[in-house]
Amino acid sequence: MGGIFALTIVNAYLGKIKEVHTEICVKKFDMKMSARTLTMDYELLESPKVNDIRTRIRNDNNWGAGFYSMIEQLPALLSSTVSLVVSIIVLLPLFFNSNVFSDISSLLMLIAFFIVIIFNILFSDKKTKELHRILNETGSIYGYLGYFLWNKQDYKQGKDIRIFNGQNIIKTHLDDECKEKSYWTSEITLNNSAQGFVSGLSAGLLQVIAYIFVAVRAVSGALTIGSVLKFASIIYRFSSDLSSVFSSFTEYAIAAERQQSTMEYMNISDVIFKGTLPIEKRNDNEYEIEFKNVSFKYPGSEVYALKNLNMKLKIGHRMAIVGMNGSGKTSMIKLLCRLYDPTEGIITLNGIDIKKYNYTEYMSIFSVVFQDFKLFSFNLGQNVAASVEYDCEKAVSALKKSGFDDRLSTMTKGLETALYSDFEEDGVEISGGEAQKIALARALYKDAPFIILDEPTAALDPIAEFEIYSKFNEIVGDKTAIYISHRLSSCRFCDDIAVFDEGRLIERGSHDKLIANKEGKYYELWNAQAQYYV
Repeated sequence: MGGIFALTIVNAYLGKIKEVHTEICVKKFDMKMSARTLTMDYELLESPKVNDIRTRIRNDNNWGAGFYSMIEQLPALLSSTVSLVVSIIVLLPLFFNSNVFSDISSLLMLIAFFIVIIFNILFSDKKTKELHRILNETGSIYGYLGYFLWNKQDYKQGKDIRIFNGQNIIKTHLDDECKEKSYWTSEITLNNSAQGFVSGLSAGLLQVIAYIFVAVRAVSGALTIGSVLKFASIIYRFSSDLSSVFSSFTEYAIAAERQQSTMEYMNISDVIFKGTLPIEKRNDNEYEIEFKNVSFKYPGSEVYALKNLNMKLKIGHRMAIVGMNGSGKTSMIKLLCRLYDPTEGIITLNGIDIKKYNYTEYMSIFSVVFQDFKLFSFNLGQNVAASVEYDCEKAVSALKKSGFDDRLSTMTKGLETALYSDFEEDGVEISGGEAQKIALARALYKDAPFIILDEPTAALDPIAEFEIYSKFNEIVGDKTAIYISHRLSSCRFCDDIAVFDEGRLIERGSHDKLIANKEGKYYELWNAQAQYYV
């Protein structure tokens, strides 16, 4: 009794410690998943294959599954196994007593005992696997429900939901889906009730058989009265432990099986070749890039986003890239930055294939403001520097060049001001135009030889846009600048304009040269916009 008392206290003490370490372990596992996502080649993040694995991970981790369930199932499996071993050891004297098996009735009872155990194990195993199948299917079919319940919702959606009364459409979709899939509830109920009934029936039969067995042995004089209590209890415990071992093993095996998608994701091999050649450090920014017969199509697509592109980027020049949506402008930038590699052809830096350069060093020569740029819910200075530590003077200078200085002067905490309120109560909300200025400042802060701006003024008002353009040369300095825009009026300050159409470079030259060709695409696009300003 003293031993049991001590073990109970130790068990409770260690159980609480286990709870803490379990949470730490799960969080660290999630961090490893996040780290793999952050370091994975961008090409893989957009690929249908990887997106399919992500979907499987989400489905496999539904209904209490996932890495957490593996941790939770292991102690139950170990506990049941140890208890089963102890029960067998205690029962050994009973099996070595020849008098116990002296008549046919005892042997028949033992056979019946093990038949009930085996039947219960097999039935439980079947129903457990069937339940997991149902839960897996339920998790994968609940499209709207899964999206709104399991995906983090951006509070910025709240404005649209309220203005357009979006609550009704969301609730209608959820209600319809729940009604449509309500038969899953019936299937799960039937499965659980059948498993519960058989488990209860088996437990009752085993208990009855165990007590009858030892009672008969006691009456015949094979067992003492004290042994009756001991063996009746241990036989029942043995059957319970045996059933628990198989049940825990089944649950653990299923949990492990449902982690295959996660392990597959963690073990995805990168596809971008990481060269070793160092980038030459040049104070004069004399870096020349050339596209040589480059063609490209996205993974899983049969349509070329770019076809036979031949183009040289002149050192220190300002190039504007224009064209209609889907003409290949952004795809060209992704190839330039090595977010993707060409399907055909090569891109060279100072005459050398960019694949041969150290990947990290090559990425360091580009500052890019993408059309779909993202800011972090960290402080302003960290957003500008994309780093925890940053040069305050340099960050302020970049913000002033991007036209953010007036807004910065209203922030009481200056660069320490938190953006948005995800983590900080006093975080500030910024407009789309202000966010675009911060993104531009981030590109300037990096001070890379190539600066690429993909629609950098789309959210700016006309005056702010004019200010950016009027001092663009001052901002860029001696860097090579590539500018993508749908507003052709903003391209006139560039030395060179490249016109894309359906994945091909069809025209190139100065504004005056291109506008003179009345049969050209540039002339068509220019006049389509100019009529609204004349």
